[in-house]
Amino acid sequence: MKTIAVDAMGGDKAPQAIIEGVNQALEEFDDIQIKLYGDETKIKEYLEADERVEIIHTDEKINSDDEPVKAIRKKKQASMVLGAQAVKDGQAEAVISAGNTGALLAAGLFVVGRIKGIDRPALMSTLPTIDGGNFDMLDLGANAENTAHHLHQYAILGSYYAEAVRGVKNPRVGLLNNGTEETKGDPLRKEVFELLSKESAINFVGNVEARELLNGVADVVVADGFTGNAVLKTIEGTGLSILSALKTAIKTGGVKAKLGAYFMKDSLYSLRSIMDYSSAGGAVLIGLQAPVVKCHGSSDAKSVYYTIRQVRTMLEHQVVEEIVEEFSE
Repeated sequence: MKTIAVDAMGGDKAPQAIIEGVNQALEEFDDIQIKLYGDETKIKEYLEADERVEIIHTDEKINSDDEPVKAIRKKKQASMVLGAQAVKDGQAEAVISAGNTGALLAAGLFVVGRIKGIDRPALMSTLPTIDGGNFDMLDLGANAENTAHHLHQYAILGSYYAEAVRGVKNPRVGLLNNGTEETKGDPLRKEVFELLSKESAINFVGNVEARELLNGVADVVVADGFTGNAVLKTIEGTGLSILSALKTAIKTGGVKAKLGAYFMKDSLYSLRSIMDYSSAGGAVLIGLQAPVVKCHGSSDAKSVYYTIRQVRTMLEHQVVEEIVEEFSE
């Protein structure tokens, strides 16, 4: 039985979306049990399951505008902190939250703790490609600055995750750069390229450009935290803008536009499905001693369900244990 701690009070739609996602996961998987941290009265309003779930009541929570490190240190009884502490104490094997990203990163680092041999954990998400596939990208903002050694470690971490959780055999690892040539990039990128070219533990395919990411140019994309976060938000914003512009064009385009949309509705739904990466789960703070996973702040029940499924897969394939073994060697 896999035990997962869930911050029931984090996120824009908490606790309803969180609990409804938990309900779906408990119904789907009979080998998990959930520890819910938060306001018991509010949780019970939406909770349907009465087996394999435990509520740990607390009135305290970390708000979206709280300063991350201070919040972790001062709000010891916050739902997010209690969930992380449960992992540290061995009462749970993983923790999930849709709350304050910085606070969850701090809780992961200071409460759960990093794996020995890993300098800085990275934030990693699985993003969609236009052919219906996916790629993993890290770091997405856990660190504002990185060294070449950090990115070298991220390549190995991402490769392990892609193979174990997504089932990609010999995943292709690419280095995000401003050109595909070996000589491209600043001193950091050039140093990383040299390190990855010599790394036998991964299938390094060289430099990749941002414009090719959604075309499936690599299974794992490595970047420093600042660049990765900027690219992620560009992808998110572009996707939302395209869908919004298309919707507006149909609404204001008159009868012909609406008629065309009617005949193309299957294709339009398919496009929306491709651009929706909620089914991939949450962002993993990889490099810690246990899975710490961040749901999007606006996550609905479906996103929470998929995140629990993602964590279940990580536990089932013992991803953290494999990483510990690799870096201890």
